[in-house]
Amino acid sequence: MEHKDNVRAYTKEENDKKCPKCGGTMDFNPGTGGLLCPYCDYQQEITTEEVSAEELDFDSVEKTGNFDWGAEKKTVICKSCGAHSVYDALQISDECPYCGSNHVMEEKSEKTLAPGGVCIFKIDKNQAGTNFKRWIGKKLFCPKIVKEKAKPKSFRGVYLPYWTFDTQTYSVYSARYGRTRHVRSKDGKIRTVTDWYNTSGRYNEFINDQLILATNQHDYRLLSRVEPFNTEDNLIYKPEYVAGFISERYSVGIKDAWKKAKEFINRHLHNEIRSKIRIENRADVVAGLRVQTNYSDIKYKYLLLPIWLSSFRYKDKVYEFMVNGQTGKVGGRAPVSALRVLAAILMGIIIITGIYLISRYFNM
Repeated sequence: MEHKDNVRAYTKEENDKKCPKCGGTMDFNPGTGGLLCPYCDYQQEITTEEVSAEELDFDSVEKTGNFDWGAEKKTVICKSCGAHSVYDALQISDECPYCGSNHVMEEKSEKTLAPGGVCIFKIDKNQAGTNFKRWIGKKLFCPKIVKEKAKPKSFRGVYLPYWTFDTQTYSVYSARYGRTRHVRSKDGKIRTVTDWYNTSGRYNEFINDQLILATNQHDYRLLSRVEPFNTEDNLIYKPEYVAGFISERYSVGIKDAWKKAKEFINRHLHNEIRSKIRIENRADVVAGLRVQTNYSDIKYKYLLLPIWLSSFRYKDKVYEFMVNGQTGKVGGRAPVSALRVLAAILMGIIIITGIYLISRYFNM
């Protein structure tokens, strides 16, 4: 039933490509970078000029706000079967629950920006599953049942929204650095003394593609485990690239994203400046570092990045796993078996005790 308060939307013409051989709905194929019919394996190229997303001027952007997932809905009318499906307003693509056709909606609204580019899937579901099995197989304390029942086929492909920022930074800093030396006192004891010196200077660095997750729907700490992405390897957004995958618009607006980006950049600059002070002054320690940074020529891109997501329920707790759809890197939290941990501790005690007894025996 259609919700009266929902916005009515239609799927885009380009999204639901029909196979010319069997009439099935074609999906994007990570293996070829084109469209593939899952029913008869017919393949079709996606026409593109292979142009990357443009770097846009941050100071000129007009739509800067955040958006709440779930606050607004939209009714999407399927072009294939005419069925009405209700989606979150921030969702860009999914599959029709009635006929399996691809639903790719308008990529922007009156309030939101359109994606500038897509880093397309290079790793397919089978390879993601293989990488995941290899990864979880190395988790020594993971319960055996999880390794056996966690199904690679349960992975679903998702395009998540990210911002990237470029900027030229100019930093002025002051700090103290210390050089340590050893001094022998009158009683023969050796103590460590640190000689402190003041320093100041300037540091310039160009920051390229500082990555910021643009959604609050997913755990950044988990997603950061499958980074980095090659954000330079992107194509200008086309609906065909997200066909057959779930994708969403940003909920973290560009203004707040830039605040987060500056936090990451500042931590990076502090580390680089500390290293600079140590090297230039042959210092052992650096303390009291103060940095003031100016940012100029700020550019941004709004990209959709590919992730394979899966989850597994174990003892009433859900564990999420993910695979970078571009590189195949795996991340997630695996459950820990208390029995396996205990067995490892006992084994360690046995080994240490054995070594101790053997050493005593030979020293007698």
